[in-house]
Amino acid sequence: MSKIKTLIFDFGDVFINLDKQGAMQNALDLFQIEALDAEMNTTNELYEVGKISTSEFVDFYKSKFSNIEEKQLIDVWNSILKDFPMSRLEFIQNIAKQKKYKLILLSNTNDLHIDAVKSTTPFFEEFKACFDAFYLSQEIHFRKPNTDIFEFVLKENNLIANECLFIDDTKDNTDTAATMGFHTWNIDETKEDIITLFETKKDLF
Repeated sequence: MSKIKTLIFDFGDVFINLDKQGAMQNALDLFQIEALDAEMNTTNELYEVGKISTSEFVDFYKSKFSNIEEKQLIDVWNSILKDFPMSRLEFIQNIAKQKKYKLILLSNTNDLHIDAVKSTTPFFEEFKACFDAFYLSQEIHFRKPNTDIFEFVLKENNLIANECLFIDDTKDNTDTAATMGFHTWNIDETKEDIITLFETKKDLF
């Protein structure tokens, strides 16, 4: 009998591949700076939890770097997004068909990234339809690794943490979940793939 009743998945570097380092370097090159300052990091986080709009986000950067055009900023911002392998869509579709587990997506993201994913991933709606709940940080106004986002998911879905497996590529996120009683897989996207879930974490199933 499975110990796990609910599977909670991150999106980036779990399903869609990301280029975090490359995107950060692209931004630093565009802005001609060596690191993001505190105000930029705060603005990015506010955008991620939907507390500022896309236009406010863009206006902030345009006012800070007056030589940069809106399209340049958006292109650099979206340069983090890479491909979404079909094998991962098929993987989640197969699990959804079995109806053995409650499936939840829990992603720190923002409107620009999601709009870009929708425009470049023809099967996005098919992917989304696999999940019982699909939580994007900018819509629910919480972000990982804060405990309140996990409390929100537990309460909204009437879940018990130790009956859930949470999969994320960011260690801070899985560390928080683990302290709250979730089973976790801090997936290493450089050498692991979500499609091996049931072999990699077979001790839980």
